[in-house]
Amino acid sequence: MRLVKTAVSASIVLFFLLGISAHAADVAKIGVVDFLKILETSNAGKAGQAEIKKQADKMKADLEKKGAEIEELKKKIEKDVMVGNKEMREEKEREAQIKYMDFKNLEKKYSSELQKIQTDSIVRIQKEVNTIADEIGKKEGYLLIIEKREAGVFYAPASVDITEKLIQQYNAKAAPKAGK
Repeated sequence: MRLVKTAVSASIVLFFLLGISAHAADVAKIGVVDFLKILETSNAGKAGQAEIKKQADKMKADLEKKGAEIEELKKKIEKDVMVGNKEMREEKEREAQIKYMDFKNLEKKYSSELQKIQTDSIVRIQKEVNTIADEIGKKEGYLLIIEKREAGVFYAPASVDITEKLIQQYNAKAAPKAGK
């Protein structure tokens, strides 16, 4: 009987000691990063957006110029219909059609180039952000740092969002590169 009481007492003491030590253990640090916010507010993200806009404006101006040339040619054809012969009109119409097809091909090419520039910019920034997130995770003892996406994180308290810290470090690292 005495042995049973001792075993039960020892079990209770062990239960409380293990319970206390489990609560005293460090809580796992988890961080959440909003990559879209980094793209919109970091210096590198803003520079990437500016470059994309610059290229898009340049391409748009070129397309508008080519479009105006096609419109001018169409007007000339309409004007020459009354005066010119049939062969001359057909030649001008073929020329206009060729210019229009060239215009459409150029439009597709520019769209593809712009998409590539945008993708390259995002991939570059994502690699740099991943490196900085890795450094923060190791330095500050995070167990996990995840990206906040519409389909991935339904809820995360603001206290685990390290986006601003990451942006500050990213801007600080990018500043020396911009000065070179």
